[in-house]
Parts: sequence; structure tokens; C-alpha cells
Amino acid sequence: MQVKALIILSLALFALVQAEEEHPATEVKRCSGSKPFPLEVRVHGCVTPPCYIVKGTNQKFEIDFAVDKYITKMTALVKATTLGIITVPYELPADVAAVCPNLMYGAYCPVYPTEDVTYLFDFPIGEYPEIGVKIEIYLVDQDNEIATCFVCDIKVVKANGGNSVYQLDFLKRQN
Repeated sequence: MQVKALIILSLALFALVQAEEEHPATEVKRCSGSKPFPLEVRVHGCVTPPCYIVKGTNQKFEIDFAVDKYITKMTALVKATTLGIITVPYELPADVAAVCPNLMYGAYCPVYPTEDVTYLFDFPIGEYPEIGVKIEIYLVDQDNEIATCFVCDIKVVKANGGNSVYQLDFLKRQN
């Protein structure tokens, strides 16, 4: 019986190491106040924000976090801030906002105190203007308390190479 448990544990650790090698950690910021910060966040295809996210697609985030209480239900909430002044809630489909069914590596709810889990957040990006946005992602529990929170800067781009940066050099034109 111990050999079987050791094999299962080894496979789980191997899968975790593989996932981290495929998607390195992304540099995210803390939310204001003393809200719990994730252990690590991996935005697929992005290490250093702003993360270029193609409009009309889904962007995958893997959020590793630990909890400090017994949690039976969690919901993802997103706030988007543009131009540094306009903050609005970003509505998520129910199947994306439901954290428990989207936990990875065999984890499930309830989650127990000190347990650390990974949530696969499949963030839908609508047909929005191509602008920079600061997103705050909160995972709240059944008591509407924040289990974890982080901020990530993104840039919404077109699908056909919209992440190219063009720079005009007016000084050269004057010569």
C-alpha cells in the first residue's frame, strides 16, 4: 500500500514540475491592503507584464494559493481598471468563476486550512479595444472573504500580430 501511495505522490510531483517548466512564474503585484497573496501565478505565454492577451480568445492563468480556513466554495471575481481611473467589474461565465471544479492536480473542495491548491483560470477576453488594462483577480470563499488576490497588467491586442510595437522616429525625418 505504501509503494502505491509513493508512486502516486511521485507522479503528482512530476506533473507539478512539468507544469512549472512549461509555464514559468509571472511577475504579478499585490492587491491593496493586506489581502492574501498567491504562492505563484503563471500566465501562459507571459513572464513580465504587461501580458499581451489576444482579444476574442481565452487566456490561461494558473494560480497557486494556500488557504487558512475550511473552504467549501470559491468564486473568482475580476475588476478591470483602464486609464488608471475607470474601474469596473469584469463579468465571468459561471463555469469560469467557479473555482472548485477548476482546481488542478486532483485537488477538490472542500479545501482544508494550510492546504495549497492550483486553480486553472481560463480568462475569456472579449472583443474590447486594444488598450492596457490593470486586472485584479480575487478568489472569494463561501463567506465572501478573500482567499487570495493579485494584480496583473495586460495589453489587449489583435489576433494577427497585434503585439508588435511600432516606433516612429521623427528626429530622423527632420534631417
